[in-house]
Amino acid sequence: MSRRGQDIGLISLFDGIVVDAYHVEPTDARRGGLILIQEIFGVTDHIRELADGFAADGYEVIAPSLYDRLEPGFAADYSPEAIAKGVQYSQATPWDQVAGDLQTAIDVLTPKGKVFVTGFCWGGAAAWLAACRCEGVTAASAFYGRRITELVDEVPQCPTILHFGKTDASIPMETVEAIGAKHPDVPIYLYDAGHGFVSDRRSDYNQDAARLGRLRSLQLFSRGGGLRGEA
Repeated sequence: MSRRGQDIGLISLFDGIVVDAYHVEPTDARRGGLILIQEIFGVTDHIRELADGFAADGYEVIAPSLYDRLEPGFAADYSPEAIAKGVQYSQATPWDQVAGDLQTAIDVLTPKGKVFVTGFCWGGAAAWLAACRCEGVTAASAFYGRRITELVDEVPQCPTILHFGKTDASIPMETVEAIGAKHPDVPIYLYDAGHGFVSDRRSDYNQDAARLGRLRSLQLFSRGGGLRGEA
């Protein structure tokens, strides 16, 4: 597989451990920086392709490998065994540590201008976390973050949008509604899709939903940029 970016190391503000990350520069005029947060499967080819795609849209992207303390370079497939390990790693990775790692990545990009955050699955909850706790985030777009429920009492400090699939068996609509009730000012977009609908590697991939969610994310970043100054 051809990749546009390169792997770099980040010295985490949380504990000083070096965390690897995939870094890709924009292919044209720079619109801002973007932290792209992995699913439970790690920084996979899918995550790298998403990063390359956002770079083509003008964003300098960093996708940190947030399970490196448990297994450096972890990138799993979608087998039951890999899913079980990804869940195990997600549960063994505390939110304070995630916030520190994300702040480290954000701080790399903030000297150059605005920084946005997006994430998927476990990374969707981490994107919410970044919006609530991290400094220097202009806007955040979180996809099917089931574990937002663990962080639902925290309040985003920047414009934030959420995306969920109506037929996601792991995130019932009651859960989505509870998040919405707690945060009525946070836009929640629902799609006729299941869990993981952005990933073309998964059975629930939905091209229309993936495109629309991406468009809404880019529109949010553009509006956030307009509100926060030039990139």
